[in-house]
Amino acid sequence: MDENEFKIAYHDVNERPCPFGKALLTRCAQCSRAQKVLIAEREAVTCLSPAAYSRCATFIPAWRSKALFALRLTHVSDKLPHGKEIKVQCGGLRGLAQAMADAAPVIDIHALLERALARFGDPDRLPYPDMMKSVVSYQPRRKKKPLT
Repeated sequence: MDENEFKIAYHDVNERPCPFGKALLTRCAQCSRAQKVLIAEREAVTCLSPAAYSRCATFIPAWRSKALFALRLTHVSDKLPHGKEIKVQCGGLRGLAQAMADAAPVIDIHALLERALARFGDPDRLPYPDMMKSVVSYQPRRKKKPLT
């Protein structure tokens, strides 16, 4: 399957791709509303709840915008490079969990965001200085060197 066929199949199969999909696929977090989907030997993550999907989709753009300085970027775009997106998602979730006095790793993204909304009321009022410290310090796991 070539890349174009994959993208078509991906959108046909996954109508609500999880906004925190990279965090879930790298296993830095889990979510009770997410389900893995296999497409042509690749993994994707779909959101099982339209309401949860809508809520999570409002968090990610705000996090990207607040992380510009931390990521050494001058403008925000819909898509960040993979490594920077991982830092935004995983680092942001860890920072939010710490600010909410939760233990890391993030056990349930859905529950964490529900509690954050109940406490802060709005994605723009989250404790971004604390979260951005975690974005800056987040180190993705390194690839293992192949055995030779």
